[in-house]
Amino acid sequence: MIYRSKAPLRIGLAGGGTDVSPYCDLYGGAILNATISLFANASIEPLQENKIILHASDRNESEEFDFANELPLNGKLDLLKGVYNRIQKNYPIIKSGFRLSTFVDAPAGSGLGTSSTLVVSIIGAFTEMLRLPMGEYDMAQYAYDIERKDLNLAGGRQDQYAAAFGGVNFMEFFKDDKVVVNPLRIKQQYLFELENNLLLYYTATTRDSGKIIEIKILEDDGKFHYIGEIPVMLGSILCNLRDKTPYELLQLGECSKDPFGYFIIKGHEKLILLKEKLRQKRIFIYNESKELICKMTARNLVTSSIVILKMVEGIMKIIITGFPCKYIDQDKKNDKKHLICFQIFRLLGVKDINEIKKYLSIFNTNEKWKKKID
Repeated sequence: MIYRSKAPLRIGLAGGGTDVSPYCDLYGGAILNATISLFANASIEPLQENKIILHASDRNESEEFDFANELPLNGKLDLLKGVYNRIQKNYPIIKSGFRLSTFVDAPAGSGLGTSSTLVVSIIGAFTEMLRLPMGEYDMAQYAYDIERKDLNLAGGRQDQYAAAFGGVNFMEFFKDDKVVVNPLRIKQQYLFELENNLLLYYTATTRDSGKIIEIKILEDDGKFHYIGEIPVMLGSILCNLRDKTPYELLQLGECSKDPFGYFIIKGHEKLILLKEKLRQKRIFIYNESKELICKMTARNLVTSSIVILKMVEGIMKIIITGFPCKYIDQDKKNDKKHLICFQIFRLLGVKDINEIKKYLSIFNTNEKWKKKID
């Protein structure tokens, strides 16, 4: 018996590229695509002899191996080998030889998702032969894992899901490999009209989408960068140490108490520090944990301070921060006191400078203070 499978190629209509990590992991992705009447075909024919024969008719390439549980990856027909290796690893029930033949209606590198569609088609043939319990989501994710993890081919997720589901779909992509496929129910007359107004033309040029995607991810500054040249913050979502347990960090030779949050550039630790500087004499009012807070900063030639008024259950609390506690000169102490007093009056609503002077003169009869106020 021969087991056959085919999966449709696709055209992208909107959102292309948003299905590629790390973009979709950080911001989510959304894509509209449609499958077309071009297919990737796969067939498996069991053999009496213990041989594994791989043949790609469209590429005119063939390889033959003695039966083994894993086939070597050497750059030739690796997609076919990758699917067999993963199937045999997860479902080790193939005990005899077979012939795997494939044919794709469009050339590789034509931009129609040929590679991923071929992987889905081969998985479909093995699923029929081995009676594997796989639905559309399972087959698409399985194909994605084979390409991205086993074969280390860069790319997105839409091709596998388009090939597995078929039709016109709106797809949503999230972190942790979560994908939601929304099949669109479009009237046949509209599809006929769309098909009648589309022209698919082969330019006889191909490209390696994996290399294009690697560059696209890393060219935000207008320059071409390859993985490893852009520093990653330790502990960020792109860091391999993220979410490791203390024991796992120790196993990797890392400190389990490392706070992360810094970069390693050319072997040196680099830290980005952000320093907040409030605008002087401007009152900031905000709510925090059901507390009304007024905050103000001020500075003179000698020192600076921050005064915070908190209203907690009807009781006013004054917090003074941001200035050195030790002064040698007594006059500098007075400068500090004057500065804080001005801030408190401003926070209480007394904004006129002459009115503040009047209140300070009432509370203090020291002549040096009056001179400094003036």
